[in-house]
Amino acid sequence: MSDVIHLLPDHIANQIAAGEVIQSAASVVKELTENAVDAGAQRIIVHVKDAGRTLIQVVDDGKGMSETDARMAFERHATSKIIDAKDLFNLHTMGFRGEALASIAAVAQVELRTRLRGAELGTKLSISGSALDFIEPDAGAEGSVFSIKNLFYNVPARRRFLKSVETELRNIIREFERVALVNPHIAFILKHNDTEIMNLPVSGLRQRIINVFGKKLNQKLLTLEVAHAIVDIEGFIGHTDAVKRKGSLNFFFANGRFMRNPYFHKAVMQAYEPLVPSGETPDYFIFLTVDPSTVDINIHPTKTEIKFEHERSVWQILASAVRETLGKANAVPSIDFDTEKTLDIPVYNPAGIVAPPQLQVDRRYNPFRPASHPACSERDWHTLYKGFEQDRGDPQDDSDRQLPPADEDLPGETLFSHVASSCFQYRNRYIITPLKSGLVIIDQRRAHIRILYEQYRTNMMRKQSVSQKILFPEIVELTPSEAALMPVIADELQWLGFELSPMGNHCYSVNGLPAGVKECNPTRLLKEIVGNIMEHGIAENDRMRETLALSLAKTVAIGHAKTLTIEEMESIVAALFSLQANNLTPDGKTIMTILTDDELAKRFR
Repeated sequence: MSDVIHLLPDHIANQIAAGEVIQSAASVVKELTENAVDAGAQRIIVHVKDAGRTLIQVVDDGKGMSETDARMAFERHATSKIIDAKDLFNLHTMGFRGEALASIAAVAQVELRTRLRGAELGTKLSISGSALDFIEPDAGAEGSVFSIKNLFYNVPARRRFLKSVETELRNIIREFERVALVNPHIAFILKHNDTEIMNLPVSGLRQRIINVFGKKLNQKLLTLEVAHAIVDIEGFIGHTDAVKRKGSLNFFFANGRFMRNPYFHKAVMQAYEPLVPSGETPDYFIFLTVDPSTVDINIHPTKTEIKFEHERSVWQILASAVRETLGKANAVPSIDFDTEKTLDIPVYNPAGIVAPPQLQVDRRYNPFRPASHPACSERDWHTLYKGFEQDRGDPQDDSDRQLPPADEDLPGETLFSHVASSCFQYRNRYIITPLKSGLVIIDQRRAHIRILYEQYRTNMMRKQSVSQKILFPEIVELTPSEAALMPVIADELQWLGFELSPMGNHCYSVNGLPAGVKECNPTRLLKEIVGNIMEHGIAENDRMRETLALSLAKTVAIGHAKTLTIEEMESIVAALFSLQANNLTPDGKTIMTILTDDELAKRFR
């Protein structure tokens, strides 16, 4: 039997390696900018065309390469970062594997112009599909210019599966941001199709974060700093008033390298847990510095997974540091009024002790967030005025009034005595109404989400937007990633009911909101919707409309602690049962359940 095992040619091996190292245009930007940082560059310019399909060019003023080094750099496992295995545990550079340039050259047409500092002449070479086209002297500037053309030109299947221009551009911006954030001492410029997206001058760390994500973030950041024998931690965390449900900025860096670490994320969230509502996440930019010998970076070619030798200890130090920072910033406010020797002045309450339904305390009220105080909730002034007129015409002794007992303390025969129709509300969360076959129990928030979703989706399909003007338009500042998405979803947002005007520099003026949207912060509303689209990605128009409609419906729908009037409950029930799909929310959650007469009868046997 003849031998069947053979050694793969280098160009095939490089294409195989490229499948892990170079997954998209964003991967190329990441690898080349990190190489420029390792080369000691003080200024890095990234220029892409068609989101990297046509061209990715990275220009740096680093130390450059000799002719021999320029040719060797494209060989597999050729690197200047390490010499032997021991160096893997003493890394001070971004790259070390020696696979990136070889992988890029295997799936693209590459041109390199480089010149050593102080050298009279530089080198220019061209490589296509791992094959050297030419190498010659060149009178270029000091540093290096990498030009990557026609990415995946020789791997058609990979090129076809590249995502839309907008999605690929957002991924490029994301990788660019990660490298720029951790290197504020370097100036960065990002251009797309000759349009400047970001221009980041040399600055401090806080200013770099503000330059990348907008000046409004400045007042929301708390300084995090702790020095320990195991780890040094510095950076910034968001104030408890600035948490959000979607689109939070979460960045971990270890020894100047971006990393993903759900374990450490849990440490941060545990510190915030008693201070913020469930499901909301703060922004944070946390930089860890540890002994290189105590971490293992060589886990995956993308180098975003890092193993820590003292992982549990780092977790505890991080959680403690975040809690201490929140405490120092008075994230948990306490007000101690001096009431001694003050006059006890009675305050007349025209509406009596029993507040109308509209004024009942929202049970989601978080005492640690002043913005969620019940005083900010909607007031029914007509009801208050009516109560005032009744009290003025028929005065009575306030001492006769008593607070009603809590619902759970009421006897059974009076529990629903106030219900004047077939609908009643249980625990400010469920609507219960009878059917021919029994009782139906409806989750009021999920039902409202379904109703609004169908309404918004229909408006977008028919292009019949219903908008309400804002008296004072609000300026919304978006991140570069969010701003890159806006042209794609602008028409859909318009049919949804938003009236937006571009103001330049990633800013939009919100002039109108969808009809029926009350008491919603326009900035938060728009950023949550854009964040949802970024999270789910851009697909065909129908899918995009569904995502937009669901995002807006979730933001606007009533909460689980909302007290409803009889008319509101009947309206929700009627609207829900008028829909063909009324049993599940658009994201698959149960809206209602039926307790049949037979099930009731079984419980009383």
